[in-house]
Amino acid sequence: MMTRQLLVTTGQFSDKGRKDSNQDFHGICIPHEPQLSAKGIALALADGISSSDVSHVASESAVTGFLEDYYSTSETWSVKTSAEKVIAATNSWLFSQTQQSNHRYEKDRGYVCTFTAAVIKSTTAHIFHVGDTRAYRLSHGELELLTEDHRVWVSSEKSYLARALGIDGRLNIDYRTVPVETGDYLILLTDGVYEFVETEFLISTLLSATDLDITAKIIADKALAQGSDDNLTVQIIRIDQLPDPESSEMFRQISSLSLPPKLEPRMLFDGYTIVREVRIGSRSYLYLAIDDETGEQVMLKTPTIGMRDDPAYLERFLMEEWIARRINNAHVLKPCSINRKRNYIYVATEYIEGQTLAQWMIDHPQPDIEAVRAIIEQIAKGLRALHRLEMLHQDLKPDNIMIDQNGTVKIIDFGATRVAGIMEVATPIEQLNLLGAAQYAAPEYFLGELGTTRSDLFSLGVIAYQMLSGNLPYGVEVPKTSTKKAQKKLAYKSLIEHNKKIPLWLDETLRKALAPDPLKRYGEISEFLFDLENPNPLFLETRTQALIERDPLLFWKSLSAVLFLIVVVLAGTLAHQS
Repeated sequence: MMTRQLLVTTGQFSDKGRKDSNQDFHGICIPHEPQLSAKGIALALADGISSSDVSHVASESAVTGFLEDYYSTSETWSVKTSAEKVIAATNSWLFSQTQQSNHRYEKDRGYVCTFTAAVIKSTTAHIFHVGDTRAYRLSHGELELLTEDHRVWVSSEKSYLARALGIDGRLNIDYRTVPVETGDYLILLTDGVYEFVETEFLISTLLSATDLDITAKIIADKALAQGSDDNLTVQIIRIDQLPDPESSEMFRQISSLSLPPKLEPRMLFDGYTIVREVRIGSRSYLYLAIDDETGEQVMLKTPTIGMRDDPAYLERFLMEEWIARRINNAHVLKPCSINRKRNYIYVATEYIEGQTLAQWMIDHPQPDIEAVRAIIEQIAKGLRALHRLEMLHQDLKPDNIMIDQNGTVKIIDFGATRVAGIMEVATPIEQLNLLGAAQYAAPEYFLGELGTTRSDLFSLGVIAYQMLSGNLPYGVEVPKTSTKKAQKKLAYKSLIEHNKKIPLWLDETLRKALAPDPLKRYGEISEFLFDLENPNPLFLETRTQALIERDPLLFWKSLSAVLFLIVVVLAGTLAHQS
């Protein structure tokens, strides 16, 4: 069955107008699939400043760099992350060019330009803006300005740019999203156009348009006729068709692939020979198999019979391999390369000869701190590889960690992993923010909030705590707390209560990583790892300072208890004397 893709009609026009040269630059990129669905359609417009002889270089570099480099970013990244990284890199380059030129102290003569870009992905337009170029949306006959001019007016006739690309090494770029519908228009204009055409003219011209290139020229000619003395650039994009939710990569695979039968030893299956059953779960089956083409041992994961009528589960099931293929890290499960046609829904990954961390913990009930630290550091490396691609694992637990015979630790199972880039794509399947095992999940999940990298850090902290103590930091209380008030009452149980050999600073490190409030945890995993190896002076001070300073509430409670005992003793003494 054919599915509808995102289709647009575009129109562009640019002219120097009454200027000696054209310092504007513009461009549109409409990629083919799969990038059309994964990254969307991008258009960009830059306007050089008239006081600079090299700003046309800045404009061209900004637009071409954005349209080329945006599509080179990971498809796991959100549009916002992808675009902002590219724009920031362009800004840094433009600023450095000015710093290396004769105009390092004259920014208005350097490599500077205004910049506005739009990315249309699925059913949403993402707008990025710095300067005084503008973006508009025409929807249902109403024209809406989507950007704010970054211009400071000194008087009614004199102004200067407050923000632009290349002015400073640091960049503050505006970002917003707007939904788009079939028939909507996005329009990008330079100030040489929008300052000289009326809203009513824009609306009527666009609504009566047939050829958008001609329409763009009509709008620019109108501005020129109205007295514009600047360069003239118009970009128009009309949404002709929005993509079907069914056009997503995962949904297409679900629709085209068959569900596998129950596999048995020695069975031939899609180019593999089944060796044995490894694990039977409620949601999936795991088999050891031989790739008949390469002779390599592999692991095959198939959905259970009970889950075959759940399209949401099947989509997440296929996502596991999609995710693994986009990560190249020694501490993350590696997928198998399949060069032949696939006929069934299953996931093929490397075979790890070893044991789960859950089994390792059973075998090592009182592990050495160094051994725990080594395992946690390896898990953290895999976790950081996911985070760099804007992925949250969301189900970090001992059963999802494998340790091979060489001691290499690998994260497995991505069934609950959330991918920023995928979450932006419309799908007929409800994209739930799945929780993993409740005892390892961060408290914010139980408030109905979306997780962050700090949520994965919490799970990593729980694992470290459990390895060192055999217990959970808050017992089984975290899943029961569905309000912030309840979470404030969660009491961290000191590691030292379970193991007197644990250094005080290490206990405080885990206390911070396991704070119920995510903002009180470490901001970066690297910070947690550093404190895991190096005594943090702040934590040493925490243990030596007066009780009233480090825990005022406990101090006053303790003081009240002492005073109460004194009163009881005095009352008893007086009663005895009487």
